[in-house]
Amino acid sequence: MKTKELLKISLRQNAIFIPSEMITNDVKNLSGTTSVLLANVSKLGFTFSESLLHALNNVSPNYKIEVLEVLREVLGTDKNWTPLVKEWNILTGESVLDHIITYFGNVFKTKNGTALQCGHIIPDNTFPLERYNGCPFCGTPFEFGKLENIGQGSKLKMLELWKEKDLNDFYISLLQSKTALDATQVDSLKMAMQYLPLPKTEVAMKETLMLVIDLLIENGKEEEASQFLKTPTDILRYLWYKNTGMLQIIEPKTIIKRTSKNAQHFHNVLDTSVQSRIASQKDLKLKYSRKECLMVANWLNNMDMEVEAMCETMHPKRGMWVRFIRALRLAEYSKRKGFEKLNFLMDVFYNQVYDVWQSKVDSSRLKFDADKTFALLKQRPGLFARSLFSNMLWFGATETIAHFEEIIDKVPARLVFTLNMYAQNYFDKNMQRSVKPLGGTNKRIEANALLKLYEDFQLEAMKNQIEELCLLAMKKRFAKMANTNKTIYIDPQLFNIPVSIGDRSETVQDLPVALMGTRFPIEGNEVRLFMQWGKDLPAQHLDMDLSCHIAYEDKADICSFSRLNTTGCQHSGDIRSIPNKIGTAEYININIDELAKAKAKFVTFTCNAYSNGSITPNLVVGWMNSKYPMKISERTGVAYDPSCVDHQVRVTQNVAKGLVFGVLDVAKREIVWLEMTFGGQVVGGLDFKGVQALLSKLNSKLNIGSLLQLKAEAQGLTITENEIADEVYTAQWAMNPAVVTQLLVD
Repeated sequence: MKTKELLKISLRQNAIFIPSEMITNDVKNLSGTTSVLLANVSKLGFTFSESLLHALNNVSPNYKIEVLEVLREVLGTDKNWTPLVKEWNILTGESVLDHIITYFGNVFKTKNGTALQCGHIIPDNTFPLERYNGCPFCGTPFEFGKLENIGQGSKLKMLELWKEKDLNDFYISLLQSKTALDATQVDSLKMAMQYLPLPKTEVAMKETLMLVIDLLIENGKEEEASQFLKTPTDILRYLWYKNTGMLQIIEPKTIIKRTSKNAQHFHNVLDTSVQSRIASQKDLKLKYSRKECLMVANWLNNMDMEVEAMCETMHPKRGMWVRFIRALRLAEYSKRKGFEKLNFLMDVFYNQVYDVWQSKVDSSRLKFDADKTFALLKQRPGLFARSLFSNMLWFGATETIAHFEEIIDKVPARLVFTLNMYAQNYFDKNMQRSVKPLGGTNKRIEANALLKLYEDFQLEAMKNQIEELCLLAMKKRFAKMANTNKTIYIDPQLFNIPVSIGDRSETVQDLPVALMGTRFPIEGNEVRLFMQWGKDLPAQHLDMDLSCHIAYEDKADICSFSRLNTTGCQHSGDIRSIPNKIGTAEYININIDELAKAKAKFVTFTCNAYSNGSITPNLVVGWMNSKYPMKISERTGVAYDPSCVDHQVRVTQNVAKGLVFGVLDVAKREIVWLEMTFGGQVVGGLDFKGVQALLSKLNSKLNIGSLLQLKAEAQGLTITENEIADEVYTAQWAMNPAVVTQLLVD
């Protein structure tokens, strides 16, 4: 189990982990088992580098089997990939009339029809039953096939060798990451912590720290964990993570509202939003043992922080703190001997005899007292950076920038780059911005109303001021770093990969990872979307929908369960119930030439939970792409080929109703990988302008290549055109976003 989980971690980084002790020989000639492994892996769309092939040739056959099993598990070769319709690329001719006739035929129990396993009668001369793998009326599958057409992919993905050092370096890089980890990185870190000892290194992000604290407490090291808890917010974050599994402090009302909304249904009879609200409230109730209460009481009592400052930190989440104080019996523990600081904290907190910094800022800002406002903001550089744009519009750009220059060296690098990236969109009067409220779905908001007070040339000057200031600040930071190297190599591919700042992806990528905004070129004329769900679940009604939204210059179209065939898109049929344990699948074929001829602009890939609740956990969505035509089984309609998979993600969070997982730019013939949650039972709930706002946001992001160019310029490094250089930055290096964040020097 240990090696299997570590293999999964390495595969996400385009590598295979082989422990040194497993390499027992140094044989050069390929053995029979290695040749068979290589052949099987190539059918899945992978190949091995020379060093990895040599290492695999000298490990036991059992480990080779384990490598193949992990690849097959991740690619889902043992899952059911059978759609509802056989040869679904050829129209079945079904119509709304067929559904109406079948409905009345079942109501009046017609005798002129075929009875199916699900209990429905399909009247004669309606659906062509020989074309279906299940019931065309209720979407229940009966027949299941295996993968037939595999190894059709036009290119193989190269896997590299990972040894213990590579694995440990990756482990440390996750802990040291200067940006919040996404769901894939969090999952990898949890697996690494489970099987590897915790390295001694500084943890850069609060969210990452919660995972470390949880591990220490599970191992009975509460005292050691307490040294990482610097503020009451750290304690609250940990307690909330243990209760909900969320590393961000999302308000209970937000979670309840989202859960309730996900359970709404078009048909009132099927609406369970009230029951879901009650169940969610029950799940969020707090209950702690005496041991846990005492542990938290000690943390607060021994915290090296002034009581008034602690209360001010607790104030923004006052409602949550009141609940936790009651559940943890802190009032009771505060009366014990030795808990005098906790007693004082309870008294100050409940009587609210403390000042709140944010209220002072808001008050002085409303009074238009610039000196006092900026004096307060300089005390907290991070918050000054986050409010910089609005303050420039409120007080004027020149004065605001002058004050900000004084403290820019204290602002974290990720915030400096964020300012530089988003200024372009913020100061555009006509631009709607994409935002994601904590615990909510992606939304678009109107431009700041104060922009209307300024002329276009003034706004352009503001953008330029921010860009010059931020670039100068980062050059200074790079220049301060001692570097004896003379040359640097930057892989051209890095200019297409954005720096991961502010993206908290909620889906897990089990195949080699890609950052949001990464572009995948299309080699042939066809893209095939796929969705698989229900693996390991008992047979039940569980309706997930794969859809796409087609945007034209002057209109929009969709391809979904309600419109199986439209210009350039063909759906495999709507499955509404899953079989026992093996899951089920849906596909959409996209013909790019046909869409280009019809002058389509973008195709947005989505999946939705039509059933009550959110998208089912472990649902997998992605797309396939190959230079050569991808076949569809004539016998079963199975159209999945692991060797053609470009990208796939697995849903792990349980709060999304709808998910955008990619956008095809028809003219450029490339797919942009992005993740955007939205509320909606069907694709019709998707706001395409919101997708455009997110694309604009991703396009404004700094790419890794440009960041390295900035470093080279600041440190006087010569950029070479080949990998013979003192510093080498390749696409493989960029596979680990946590390593890339080390360029964000503070």
